[in-house]
Amino acid sequence: MDKKERIAKAVELLKKEYPDAICSLEYEKPHELLFATRLAAQCTDARVNMVTPVLYSKYPTLEALAEADEQDISDIIRSCGFYKTKAHDISLASKMLVEEYGGIVPDTIEELIKLPGIGRKTANLVVGDVYGKPAVVCDTHCIRITNLLGFTTTKDPAKCEIELRELLDPAESNNFCHRMVLHGRAVCVARRPDCKSCVLREICDYAQKSVE
Repeated sequence: MDKKERIAKAVELLKKEYPDAICSLEYEKPHELLFATRLAAQCTDARVNMVTPVLYSKYPTLEALAEADEQDISDIIRSCGFYKTKAHDISLASKMLVEEYGGIVPDTIEELIKLPGIGRKTANLVVGDVYGKPAVVCDTHCIRITNLLGFTTTKDPAKCEIELRELLDPAESNNFCHRMVLHGRAVCVARRPDCKSCVLREICDYAQKSVE
């Protein structure tokens, strides 16, 4: 099988293994996912899900966040790490969304990455989960596992995204990336992948070399 055939097979195998391909970050509004993803950098989703209800309860709208004292945002999100930088980004991005986008979170990657602190990973997640458009979220799990599988050849997120877009059915790409995260947490764990228990072992370059 060539790469496209193997990745199509991986899509089907992962569907059976993880039927519910959902983001683990909890949110109700587009900007809540946008900022939750920003907070998740170098932080667990579980921790973010503990912090965001407090933040969004106190500042329930983009307008409220745009007017919030940055130090107060910083105090609320302190346990997420790098809190000063993240608070600054949230404050600036909120103001920009209100002033330049009429309080509407953009639905394209090109516009989203103009926002302070928002990179392609976050932009792809919002485009895919909020707006239902084809997206490729290249987080650490996706990059690591697709490299092991032999689908991608780089650890650079932007380059990995390009390689995956060339292989994946656009209609499947967003859920494929969510399932990569689930698989990375459950089976293909960093530094100790459980190849013998992996549903992808027969189409995985790494597993074929390492499992007798």
